[in-house]
Amino acid sequence: MRSFRSQFVWVATAIGVALVSIAASATEPMQIPLWNDGAPGASTKPQDEPALFQYRPISADASKAAVIICPGGGYGHLSMEKEGSRIAEWLNSFGVTAFVLRYRHSGTGHQHPTPTVDGQRAIRTVRSRAGEWDIDPQKIGVMGFSAGGHLTSTLGTHFDAGNDEASDPIDRASSRPDFLILCYPVITLSEDYTHRGSRDNLLGKDPDPELVVSLSNERQVTSETPPTFLFHTDEDTAVPPQNSVVFYEALHRAGVPAELHIYRNGGHGAGMAQDIPGTRDWPARCRAWLEAQGWISGG
Repeated sequence: MRSFRSQFVWVATAIGVALVSIAASATEPMQIPLWNDGAPGASTKPQDEPALFQYRPISADASKAAVIICPGGGYGHLSMEKEGSRIAEWLNSFGVTAFVLRYRHSGTGHQHPTPTVDGQRAIRTVRSRAGEWDIDPQKIGVMGFSAGGHLTSTLGTHFDAGNDEASDPIDRASSRPDFLILCYPVITLSEDYTHRGSRDNLLGKDPDPELVVSLSNERQVTSETPPTFLFHTDEDTAVPPQNSVVFYEALHRAGVPAELHIYRNGGHGAGMAQDIPGTRDWPARCRAWLEAQGWISGG
């Protein structure tokens, strides 16, 4: 009996270790360079090479939707865990394939238009390889936090249909996102409630006024801007909630479906907000919005 029990415990332990190992390997992201021969204008440093980190859901009934995540960091660094991998794992939990974008910024020696170029290339990459990754090419969203939210709103207001004559098949794909998720985003670069650090890192200390207007994305919304979910907090003093409000108002005027949540509690950089009363509700509201808009099925 003792021998049987010992054997049983050993087998059970081995199975448990194996399952943990499988789960860990299943969530290990695959790194995908945006340009196989090196990004234009990039140095040879690994951190200067833009890439996507793919997180695929384990569920057999995974959604066909995909979300590209743009972490924040004031265009000077990237919050790759709090506003990247943790968000990807949450999206995976209800069947969405997630891609965390490592885009170039002032911390790697780059200003505008490089972050936008990287973001557009990321959308084209996912869309052109959608069949390979079991993704619906018409269900590709972009999600951004803080300065990553500015990049996301830029991608939603500055896009093209692709170049049919391009030699690179990726460049033939459209760069328009199908939907946007904006989390305490920087939106304007021209109003006094902008985030000055993000603006300076992106455009420099004395930018061209026309460029400032072009990248004040509340001014660039049209009827072609994708449907958008936004959340902000009333206590955010770094990036005031007026940023989300003016973008929502522009979407509403243009007839674009939009949903805005402003929570009372929490300063800037709330992330998933698990420990913030009230605000921790935003992931559930975002998932419900994705379902209501038809990007994912109800679960």
